[in-house]
Amino acid sequence: MTRFPIDELKAIQTPFYFYDLKLLDQTLNEIKRTARDPRFKVHYAIKANANPGVLRRIQAAGLGVDCVSGGEIKAALEAGFKNDRIVFAGVGKSDWEIEVALEKEIGCFNVESEPELRIINEMAATMGKKAKIAIRVNPNIDAHTHEYITTGLAENKFGVNLEQLNDIITLANSLECIQLEGLHFHIGSQITETEPFMMLCQTINRLQDEYEALGIKFSSINVGGGLGIDYANPDKHPIPDFENYFKTFHNHLRLREGQVLHFELGRSVVAQCGSLITKVLYVKEGITKRFAIVDAGMTDLIRPALYNAHHKIENISNPNGELHHYDIVGPICESSDCFGKEELLPSISRGDLLALRSAGAYGEIMASQYNCRTLPSSVFSEK
Repeated sequence: MTRFPIDELKAIQTPFYFYDLKLLDQTLNEIKRTARDPRFKVHYAIKANANPGVLRRIQAAGLGVDCVSGGEIKAALEAGFKNDRIVFAGVGKSDWEIEVALEKEIGCFNVESEPELRIINEMAATMGKKAKIAIRVNPNIDAHTHEYITTGLAENKFGVNLEQLNDIITLANSLECIQLEGLHFHIGSQITETEPFMMLCQTINRLQDEYEALGIKFSSINVGGGLGIDYANPDKHPIPDFENYFKTFHNHLRLREGQVLHFELGRSVVAQCGSLITKVLYVKEGITKRFAIVDAGMTDLIRPALYNAHHKIENISNPNGELHHYDIVGPICESSDCFGKEELLPSISRGDLLALRSAGAYGEIMASQYNCRTLPSSVFSEK
């Protein structure tokens, strides 16, 4: 359970992100405990949160890192991640990003198209390098999640369709500066059911059988990430069910001798340790509604406006007050700048601090300066 040192927080300029490092450490320890199969290699998906203080903690725990840009590769290296523990995904790798990855000799490129594969080979040849790659495959599995974060269906911008896989594997094996390591999958994000992961295992098992019959073997399989968290009850479930998650792959995926299984977890690692702290500017009484206008907005936490996502909201200044309904809205000149409607909360007054929970993933990292606003700061607690 995250506890907020309210007296200390009152002195800090809002809005800011509050990180519970003790909870982050507990989460990392649980990952290490439950991913104890020596064939399992866990990478942190840095796109969820690239705060240097958070990254250093994750690196110290021994995780690798999954990057989707050259900037993320640089941030990972600066945080101390070893180059051979970096994987680089993304559908639009620019030339300079590929050059950085080749120069640093990262562990693997997750290749998402034939043109990308050819460009990596050409650039590797020019630089006198050999690029290790995995081919990202769309297994056409519905992850039962938001349409914006479903990535494993047959026809979208990510990866290679199953019908195209034979040709790109043949091409990869023919290119002089490419070393084909394995297959990569990522079916979506915020997945809270076991079924999609079981279906992924079945697809991978079938593909491996088919390619082994052709004499093609892979040294690694990468199943991406996607494990969801409990946004409604962050204190009841502060750490996701990693035990069941890793057990699903252990029990249903038929790994070959010497094969390594990579995971790329992001949200499940950092979401629950972070909260956005905001101050109430005004309480506005309407005819049928009561608005609490706060100093954080969609510039600081865009998920509600972008995905219609909901974060649990708490009045940490007056946790035991009389309950009332409020619309919690921000100062941005957009009607979508709303964190919650008809929220039942203890009585709110000007100056109260509210906490938007489960904001450690896709919160601070997606902040913008729209309306010329200042980016939120970050505060760490180990208590």
